[in-house]
Amino acid sequence: MTAHTVGEVMTRDVVQVRRTTPFKEVVRLLDHHRISGVPVVDADDKVLGVLSGSDLVCAQAYRDGTVPPPAVTAGDVMSSPAITVHPEQTVPDAARLMERRGIERLPVVDEEDRLIGIATRRDLLRVFLRADDDIRRQVTGEIVVDALELPSDAVLVSVRDGVVTLTGRVERRSQVPELLHAAWRLEGVVGVVDRLGFRTDDCAASAPPARTGRP
Repeated sequence: MTAHTVGEVMTRDVVQVRRTTPFKEVVRLLDHHRISGVPVVDADDKVLGVLSGSDLVCAQAYRDGTVPPPAVTAGDVMSSPAITVHPEQTVPDAARLMERRGIERLPVVDEEDRLIGIATRRDLLRVFLRADDDIRRQVTGEIVVDALELPSDAVLVSVRDGVVTLTGRVERRSQVPELLHAAWRLEGVVGVVDRLGFRTDDCAASAPPARTGRP
């Protein structure tokens, strides 16, 4: 099975702040961009923490009104250390991490822990929103029949909870990865199970006439 990765669904244009960004500037950014939180980064774009609207509200609620408070910055109220993910991690794994930690967003970092994107619950859930029957019809009609020019009954397409299972035999071996890749790139598909065979091996130097393995 192949699953979508965080890198494919993350938002790449990230609104971010520095540790020294003033409290009021953070509030303005959240309001202007209509978002509920931002990552806090250092001069090298490495993630120091995450700042949410809830953090800002808590900071205000616990102020002592009897004395003037010091200037508050993002670094004073951020949640740290930040829980991050890498772009190659799968969407289901990232969704489970969000649920387990009770968070709404995951900064996405590269191998040097530099910020390259952000994945929100909305980003991750986009791939789950289509009905299984819609996905099945699209795989059969647009990929099996239109793109590969195969009979509609050459490949049995079944979909359950966004996981597409492909069973049958295509004409050429090169069509197998083409079909798998095209199917799992569709909106709503979270995984693809390969149960495909082929009649002619057009990938080998000396192609045998047929393959009699799995159907």
